[in-house]
Amino acid sequence: MTNEHLISIVDDDPSMRDALVGLVRSLGYNVRAFPSAEEFLASCELEQFTCAITDIQMPGMNGFELQQQLSQRAGDMLVIMITARTEPDLEERAISSGVTCFLRKPFEAETLVGCLEKALGA
Repeated sequence: MTNEHLISIVDDDPSMRDALVGLVRSLGYNVRAFPSAEEFLASCELEQFTCAITDIQMPGMNGFELQQQLSQRAGDMLVIMITARTEPDLEERAISSGVTCFLRKPFEAETLVGCLEKALGA
């Protein structure tokens, strides 16, 4: 099974990034991984991505700043934000910024699968 959607994983934690790539790829999606928001934004494939799964807390540009850049450059790209941070207003802030889904680590694989399917209309 292959899927026409191209999904980006943006996370500075190599083990989390690898785990997410494996999960999303196992669902039949094409996936590209990036260790930073800056590297993702510099990708020559940026316009081809359907969805970005990004951590909030990263060195350099954070997930909120990435979301803002994507809404300016690629307005129709879906964004799923993940975080280990626990501030109570984070989810509200993420949803109001236009993200499709907000997940707190640790989360179940099925939860991310559900977010992706909802986001991509599967």
